[in-house]
Amino acid sequence: MESTLTHGGAALRHRTMAEAALEQLREAIILGELPPGTPLRLEDLARSLGMSISPIREAVRQLEALGLAEHVPHHGAKVTGLDVEELRELFSVRLALETLALRRASEFFDAGDEEAARGHLAALDAARASSDTRAAVRTHTAFHFTLYEAARSSWLLRLIRPAWDSCERYRPVLLGSQGELQDRHEQLDAELLAACVAHDADRTGEAFRAHLELATSIFSVELAGRGIFAF
Repeated sequence: MESTLTHGGAALRHRTMAEAALEQLREAIILGELPPGTPLRLEDLARSLGMSISPIREAVRQLEALGLAEHVPHHGAKVTGLDVEELRELFSVRLALETLALRRASEFFDAGDEEAARGHLAALDAARASSDTRAAVRTHTAFHFTLYEAARSSWLLRLIRPAWDSCERYRPVLLGSQGELQDRHEQLDAELLAACVAHDADRTGEAFRAHLELATSIFSVELAGRGIFAF
């Protein structure tokens, strides 16, 4: 029994370390600290994060699954670049899944959901005011998933998360600085919450589509002036 528990504890520690490595590497990619094309050498990452290679290897596999890294034969993994057509496809998937979640959330949204969401928005405002982009990205994610969790569907959450994570790299532009786009994004977050509080499913769908269309202004060069859903 003791050896089984010890083995289980070791497995748990490994999983926890892999999760910690994944979070640190994911944020480094999102914030541009590891730009597209950067090699993800296991030895170097293990040294910089103070971990063994095993949890780092697992974290890099998860990055590949999220579309944030890609495996190059005989060279290992590297941070992926932006593929505009993949981005269009990804946003179409997000539009379908997250609109469904928001429409459901507007049906079940209660006072507890509203309190939690407003708390995240307040934290997001504070992070932006202090130019803490890392905190802003985290609180922005917490805000949106408070809305999605209100849909009371574990399957929707499981499906939404990978697509959400794959789009994270454009968010620092919206969350880490001031300007017209950033102000508009903040207004749309407030509109999403207001629509859920009002139990207005159509309004949530309209606000979320506007959220994704805002990316057109960010990727205007890559999109050649076309909207994100202009196939």
